[in-house]
Formats: sequence, structure tokens, C-alpha cells
Amino acid sequence: MLEDVVVQLGDCLKARAWMMATAESCTGGLVGHTLTNVAGSSQWYLGGIISYANALKTQLLGVDTDILERHGAVSEPCVRAMAQGVCRVTGADVGVALSGIAGPSGGTSDKPVGTVWIGWHVAGQTKAVCEHFAGTRDDVKHQSARAAIFLLMEAMTTR
Repeated sequence: MLEDVVVQLGDCLKARAWMMATAESCTGGLVGHTLTNVAGSSQWYLGGIISYANALKTQLLGVDTDILERHGAVSEPCVRAMAQGVCRVTGADVGVALSGIAGPSGGTSDKPVGTVWIGWHVAGQTKAVCEHFAGTRDDVKHQSARAAIFLLMEAMTTR
């Protein structure tokens, strides 16, 4: 179950005395919502920034406008910068960021609906992966949030 993974993630963070934060675009706060559904998450989760508009990605998270112009918001450089930025502005040790195209419109041949980049910043290292999800807008959002939590848990346990 997803809740069990969130509990494990929280335990990993608490064991290291680390705090985490989220930077979400296409998921609209769903990762933060999922994390805070677990009692005691305030011991390891600081909060999140929903930067749906590119202007907020630059203003709040410090994503360089050059990244957005050259690569777009749905890109590896963008989510890497978002993950680093949310750590910088919140003081978190761990950050996770998502940006994607949940649909039903907005996709292109290069970035079809369901394309989601997930980035994370853990202990000074930043990584990102591109995932492709299918289904309704809600399906894509939920699959994205779930994937982000599982990827972050994997990153925490393979350190």
C-alpha cells in the first residue's frame, strides 16, 4: 500500500533527522496531500509549493527562465531545478518535484499527454526520470504522485 511506503519514507527521514518538501506542478499538491494523510508527517514534511504557472517556477523556486525557454516546464532540467529550489527556499534536506502533462489536452508529439518528469534532491545529489502514464487526468495525477513517492523512497534506501 502507498500509505505503508509513506510511513517507511517518514521513518527514513526521521532516522537521518531530515526534513522534506515538495514542488508540484501537474499534480497540484497531490504528493503533499498523500504525505500528510499519514499521522505524524509533520515530523519530517515541511510543506510544498504548487508552481503550476511558469512564473511561479521562476519566482518561488528560482527556475531559470532560460531552462523554461530552451527545454520547457515538462523537462529534466526544470524538475531538477524545482527540486533544488524547494530545498533552498524551505531549508529542506530532501525535495521532490513533478511537472507533466496530465491531459486530456496539451500534449505534443515530443511530450504526449501522460508525460511526467519527476525530480528529487537528496543529500546534495539531484536526479530525475521521465515517466509516461495513461488514463484520465485524475489517473495521471495519481500515478504521478505514487511514482514520485516510490522513487523518493528508493533514493532514500539506496544511499
